Amino acid sequence: MQERKFLTKSKFGKLVEDVVMSHKSSYMDAVLHLCDTHEIELEEVRKFISPIIQTKIEAEAMALNFLPKQNTLPID
Repeated sequence: MQERKFLTKSKFGKLVEDVVMSHKSSYMDAVLHLCDTHEIELEEVRKFISPIIQTKIEAEAMALNFLPKQNTLPID
């Protein structure tokens, strides 16, 4: 819990990436896992999520139809 005091966006982003790679999980699951591990409330985690991680979570949410899909360029 003392580590939480010094948690920054970059440190949290690194932790999220590490969980995604080591557990082969989604970014949403990684954030939830870290919230449980570091005893962070879901309402508080917003300040730790970097724009890069937020974009990746939004992409996952769109793929799962949790968010409406936006127009994207077809890349083949």
